Amino acid sequence: MSRLRLYQITVVAGFILLLEALCLSGVIDKITMPAPHIILRDLFLMLLAGRYFDEIGKSLVNVLVAFASAYLVGVIIGTILHGHKTTREILDPLFATYYAIPVFAFYPLFIVMFGLGDGPQVLIGFMLAVVAVIMTTLNGLDRVSPVLKKTARVSGLNALQTARHITLPFCAPYLLTAAKLALAYAFIGVIGSEFIMARSGMGYEISYAYTNFDNATMYPLILLILLLSIAANSLLSRWERMLLVRRGQA
Repeated sequence: MSRLRLYQITVVAGFILLLEALCLSGVIDKITMPAPHIILRDLFLMLLAGRYFDEIGKSLVNVLVAFASAYLVGVIIGTILHGHKTTREILDPLFATYYAIPVFAFYPLFIVMFGLGDGPQVLIGFMLAVVAVIMTTLNGLDRVSPVLKKTARVSGLNALQTARHITLPFCAPYLLTAAKLALAYAFIGVIGSEFIMARSGMGYEISYAYTNFDNATMYPLILLILLLSIAANSLLSRWERMLLVRRGQA
């Protein structure tokens, strides 16, 4: 185990132990938050009983759809924009201020347009994730060596072949960073949308439990979302490190 990973585990364990002490000592009362070991126990019992499996599955499918569509579209748009300097310069101010726009404010409009199904939730997850992918893809492509581009021109490769065989493989670590960002934003968009106005999903169940002071449901579901996002992020980070090691950059 690396020293950095040991430090990370120590910080997380210290934070959990601090929460445990605050809850058990009564500084944080039981109505506000149960102790971490109780939350973990409730999560285990919830999964063992098969509760909310439909809601969990629905939310995860929506997150995956939002993530996959945002990632694919973002990489394609980023690759195209990188070859069109004027268009990129026109859109740069929009990208720079994009996350100042309250995307969730459009949720009522999306409901009118797409109804109360999964469409608005997936769309908000997509909108939050796609710009992060575009910007990270552009950042990676900016670092491609001019020698590689010249080699592609000398070899007679067209723009699509150059992107497929040279530029995109070169910036693969940046594309994995884009995937991590897209996944995080997809979780935020989908779960947040379910929390606001949906009729099902993990976000809706968390909101319903919050309204009814049902800590035995709310906190375990929050913990489950946290664990799922950490697991997915860790897998992508491990893949990223493997690529860097192969290139001698780690």
